[in-house]
Amino acid sequence: MLLSHDNHQQAIVDEGVVACVLHDFERDFEQSETSDIGVLRFALTPAMMITARLHPIRSADIVRQRLTRCGGIEESGEAFDVLIGAIAEGIASAVRQLGLDVQRAEDDFLDGRDSPTARGLIGIRRRHARIHRMLDGLRAIFRRLEGDEDLPEDMVTTVERLSQRVQSLGADSLGVQRQILQLREEIDIQVDQRTNQNLYILSIMTALMLPATFVTGLFGMNTGGFPWSDSPYGTFYATVVALGAAGATYMFLRLMGFMRR
Repeated sequence: MLLSHDNHQQAIVDEGVVACVLHDFERDFEQSETSDIGVLRFALTPAMMITARLHPIRSADIVRQRLTRCGGIEESGEAFDVLIGAIAEGIASAVRQLGLDVQRAEDDFLDGRDSPTARGLIGIRRRHARIHRMLDGLRAIFRRLEGDEDLPEDMVTTVERLSQRVQSLGADSLGVQRQILQLREEIDIQVDQRTNQNLYILSIMTALMLPATFVTGLFGMNTGGFPWSDSPYGTFYATVVALGAAGATYMFLRLMGFMRR
C-alpha cells in the first residue's frame, strides 16, 4: 500500500499492522497551509509508524513537531490518535473558515453591499466539495476499522473516539452545505425578482406604446380619406391622438390595477 499508485482513501488490517491511505492538506515552504489536498500513506505496527508522501503534508509535520517537543510515543493507539487528530483538526479549521466565508457573504447579501452572485459562490462550493470528499473517505475508513476483528485491542477505543469526532465534523460540514444552498436559493430568488421587474417594465412600456404605434401606422399608410391629410397641422393632430391613446391606455391600466406604485 505504501508504494501503490491508488490514491483512494482506504484501510487494511493484517497481522496486527494497520495500513491506511488518507487525504490531508499539503504544506508549502512559504505557506504553512494550502488548499491543495495530498495523499498520506502510513503503516502502523506496535513498534513503529512508517509514512510515505509525495508532498509535505500538514498532519505529518504536526506529528514530527510533537515528537520533537514531547519525546516519543509509547503506544500505537496514541500515534494513530495524534495523526488522525491532526488531520481532523485541519478539516475542522477549514470547515470553520468556510462557515465564516458563507456568513460574511450572507451579511453582504442582506446589507445589499457587494452582494455575492451565484458565480461568486463557486469557489466556496468547490472548497466545500473537497472537504466533504475527505470526510466521506475518513468515515469509510473508520467504518472499515470498526468492523475489522483483527484491529489491535489497544486501538479499539481510539478508533471509536476518533470515529465520533469524524461524524461530528461531517455534521458540521453538512451544516455549512445547507447554508451555501440557502444562500444560493436567496440569490436566485433575488435574480428572479429583478428579471420579473425588468419584464414588468418592458410589458408596461409595450402596452403604452402599442396604441400610439397603431395610430402612427394608420396615418402612415398614405391613402386617401384620412382626416387632416390636407391640414397644415395634420402631424400635430396625429401626434395628439397618439399621445391621447397612450394616456387612455395608461388610465385603463391604472384602473385595472396593473400599475404598481
